[in-house]
Amino acid sequence: MRDDTAAGSVLNHLRGSLGDLESLYTDLHSHPELSMQERRTAGVAADRLRAAGFDVTEGVGNTGVVGLLRNGDGPTVMLRADMDALPVREDTGLVYASTVTTTDADGNETPVMHACGHDIHVTWLAGACALMAGAQDSWKGTLMAMFQPAEETAAGAQAMIDDGLFERFPKPDVILGQHVMPISAGTIASQAGVITSAGDSFQIRMFGRGAHGSMPQASIDPVVMAASTVLRLQTIVAREVGPTDAAVVTVGALQAGTKENVIPDEALIKLNVRTFDEGVRRRVLDAITRIVNAEAEASGAPRPPEITPLDRYDLVRNDERATATVRDAFHAHFGDGRVVHTGPASASEDFGSFGTEWGVPSVFWFIGGIDPDTYAAAEREGRLSEIPTNHNPKFAPVIHPTLETGVEALVVASCAWLAAQSL
Repeated sequence: MRDDTAAGSVLNHLRGSLGDLESLYTDLHSHPELSMQERRTAGVAADRLRAAGFDVTEGVGNTGVVGLLRNGDGPTVMLRADMDALPVREDTGLVYASTVTTTDADGNETPVMHACGHDIHVTWLAGACALMAGAQDSWKGTLMAMFQPAEETAAGAQAMIDDGLFERFPKPDVILGQHVMPISAGTIASQAGVITSAGDSFQIRMFGRGAHGSMPQASIDPVVMAASTVLRLQTIVAREVGPTDAAVVTVGALQAGTKENVIPDEALIKLNVRTFDEGVRRRVLDAITRIVNAEAEASGAPRPPEITPLDRYDLVRNDERATATVRDAFHAHFGDGRVVHTGPASASEDFGSFGTEWGVPSVFWFIGGIDPDTYAAAEREGRLSEIPTNHNPKFAPVIHPTLETGVEALVVASCAWLAAQSL
C-alpha cells in the first residue's frame, strides 16, 4: 500500500540507504569512545549533517554537535542522540566487535565498548536527518539535530546547556529522543509521564587500620566493614521502601587491598540508586548515610567514612499531550501490534534536562533491539532474564529490523509536527 503521508514520502528512500547506514553503524561500533572523548564520533556526525545540508556547530559542551535544517516557516523539532561508550570489554563475538582500549579520565587504561547502544542512536539520527533533508517538499519548519556527549556520566546534557545551548540555538517546540532496549526488535514502547528513573551514584571510602594477615587483632579490618555494609545496604529496599513503591540499590564496585596476607587501611564502595519518587529517593539516600556511618562506628573505624556523589540523573517525564501526538503517529504508521505501552524503566537518562530546563515538552521512547525469534523463545521458556541487557559485555542489538525501526520512528515523530505546515 502506498503511504501518502509526509512521513511516508520522507521514508521512500529508506530501503536504499540501509546499506550505507549499516556500514556507519558497524564502523561506530568498532570505534567506541568514552564520555567527553567522542571526537571521532562527533566528527562523523558533523560530516553527515553537513553532507545533508545542515548548518552545523561543533564543540558544544566539549564534543557535542548541533545541526539546523531550516525549511520554511513552521515548528522547530529537536532530535537528540547520545554518543558515548562504556569502559567494558566486548564479548559479543561479532566480526565488527570493538577491540579498542584507551585511557579514562583518571588516567587508567581501559577497554571500551558500545555496550549501551549509543552507536545505533547516532546511526538512527544520521539516517533520519539525511532522509528529511532529501524530502523537503514533504514538510515545513526547522529540524534541529543534537549529538550529545557524556550521557553515561550524566555530564553531557548539562555541559551543552552550560555552553549556551539555549542562547545559541532556536527554542524547539518539542524535543524527541529514543533508546535501544532489550525488548523485541521492531517494537516501540513508551508511556506518558515518568519513563525513566532518577539515578544517584556515590563513592564511599571506609577507613580501618592495616595489619599483617596473621595478626587480625592488630587491625580494624575495612574489608569486613565494607562487606557488612554491602549486605546491610541490601535491606533498604526490602525493609525500608514500601511494597507499592520502587527503588534499586546496587553496589557495582567493592575494592580493598592488594595481597592476601595484608589487611589494608581502607575499602572503597561504589553504588548506584534508582528511584521514581522524590520522597522515596530521600528516604533511600538517608538510609545509605545512616548505614554506612553506623557500620563504621560499630567496627571502631578511626575516622568517619567519606561519601562522595559521583553523578545524578533526574526523572525523565514525557509530556502528556506531546506523547499522545507521538503515540497516534506511531500507531498510524507501524500498526497497533508494534507499538506497546511500558511502565517506567529503572534505567536513568539526562535527556530530560533539555525539556525541563528549556521549558519545552519532550517525549522519550524505547526501541527493541533483540532478535524477535530469540526474544519470543526466551519469553516462552521463562528465560528473559538471560538476555544480555544494556551495559552487558554481550549486549549487541540485531541490526535489522532495529536499524530501520529507529530511523522510521524519528521521521514519523518529527513529521507529526513538521507535516502540519506543508500538507
